[in-house]
Amino acid sequence: MAAPEGQWVLMATGRSPTNIAVIKYWGKRDEALILPVNDSISVTLDPDHLSATTTVAVSPSFPSDRMWLNGKEISLSGGRFQSCLREIRKRACEFEDEKKGIKIKKEDWENLHVHIASYNNFPTAAGLASSAAGFACLVFTLGKLMNVKEDYGELSSIARQGSGSACRSLFGGFVKWCMGKKDDGSDSLAVQLADETHWNDLVIIIAVVSSKQKETSSTSGMRDSVVTSPLLQYRAQTVVPSRVLKMEEAIKNRDFDSFAKLTCADSNQFHAVCLDTSPPIFYMNDTSHRIISLVEKWNHSQGTPQVFFLLFLNICCLLSSQYLCVLPGFAILP
Repeated sequence: MAAPEGQWVLMATGRSPTNIAVIKYWGKRDEALILPVNDSISVTLDPDHLSATTTVAVSPSFPSDRMWLNGKEISLSGGRFQSCLREIRKRACEFEDEKKGIKIKKEDWENLHVHIASYNNFPTAAGLASSAAGFACLVFTLGKLMNVKEDYGELSSIARQGSGSACRSLFGGFVKWCMGKKDDGSDSLAVQLADETHWNDLVIIIAVVSSKQKETSSTSGMRDSVVTSPLLQYRAQTVVPSRVLKMEEAIKNRDFDSFAKLTCADSNQFHAVCLDTSPPIFYMNDTSHRIISLVEKWNHSQGTPQVFFLLFLNICCLLSSQYLCVLPGFAILP
């Protein structure tokens, strides 16, 4: 490294949005690599409303890797963080800044430590896929800092190892996470089905029905469902493959009626799987049920779907292509 040791710091900042799955990922066939039991499809939300912002710094003066989340230092010793750091460092390329007198060889990245500061502008662990936005942002920003040349598809396979849903947050618009078939997970990555301009009149309304941390984490809930729920196996092997094809077609044609029916059906089946799990998992509350009732009454009064619901963990997501819903306490996200 050409610059005097310890006298320079390189920084990069990135921002990644969260995403909402319309065909859900629930259950892993490989816990270590985070390989799902089925494909999933999501809508990426507007980063101006729900996103993670991460700044990564590297310097010879840093004695160890450290990370702060929302101002509080957290441990980087977990396997998921280490997997992302290891995979990005493996792909890092030579970097040179002649003005600052900095030259970093490919092999130097292994010996340089990073400091990471990340901030979510929405409740963490409340069901808004904070880990998806966080790990997507972490991988993207580390890749930017370390001059990684891989495309977003390759980066998504790294982000997946931090949080499964994170692979979908590398893209805007509508995104499919392909479950893949290979044991090493190299073909389990995200692809963009349509960009963020494809369906401009689709309105998403997020209702956080509880900002408390969910009682059953996604990781433990999925593990229990895989082991104990016969419905999950039927869903993954029989229901989801055909549902994914129909959803892709609905997105392509901007067919709101089909999109609504498929999303509601998949949301309901997800909660049925949770109830089919032993011990049963409860992610809805009284507010969730009241919102469902309101949506059903509204659609019934109009004769056709005007708005549809998507329930997951502590949130209720409403989507509409025809009306802008104005309901107390709802954040309106275009």
